[in-house]
Amino acid sequence: MNQREVNFFRRLLQERMQDLLTEAGKTVEGMDEEENFPDPTDRASMESNRNFILRIRDRERKLIVKIEEALRRLDDGSYGICEACGEKIGAARLKARPVTTLCIDCKSVQEVEEKKYRGFA
Repeated sequence: MNQREVNFFRRLLQERMQDLLTEAGKTVEGMDEEENFPDPTDRASMESNRNFILRIRDRERKLIVKIEEALRRLDDGSYGICEACGEKIGAARLKARPVTTLCIDCKSVQEVEEKKYRGFA
């Protein structure tokens, strides 16, 4: 990967992380507000919405960890190399999923194996 590509993916990953952190900050600020609903149905609806948002933020937290790992791979020169087969991961795949660690072929094999395993469980 040349320096221009490294800079492109670093910027892409950093922008995505900043977006996620900004959204997380908004969520925390919104949950600090005390809401008082005399109607139990309204309160249940609010709690359900809050739980949904927290599940989304948990997924985003996991994505932040993956972004940090991808940035470390950029630093050590292993970014864009498939962890399974050692081949280069295509630029189109990296643009679509910049935190990926597998090329499309290895990811396809992994998904087939997961489907097989779920069939036996």
